[in-house]
Amino acid sequence: MRLLRGDELDAISRELGVTASTLSSWRDRFLFSGQAGLKTQAVPELQDQTRDLKALIGELTIDNECLKSLLRKHEERDPLAVRWEPRSRP
Repeated sequence: MRLLRGDELDAISRELGVTASTLSSWRDRFLFSGQAGLKTQAVPELQDQTRDLKALIGELTIDNECLKSLLRKHEERDPLAVRWEPRSRP
């Protein structure tokens, strides 16, 4: 980062005890990785997937609420109807 801020390569090399070529290599790899990261097209794909999953959650929520409503109406008509509750696991 200091190289990118404009510090002298030789001074940093002496201070850290790392060769100038190693520092240059690290800087170049850092810059290349940053450029590659900016070119990634994963963000639109993730946005599409997020939109689709939110739509699915909405549909399932509506279905679930409809089923609960139907069950309540059934229980009101048949007082002997017993709602099945799953047993909790130990």
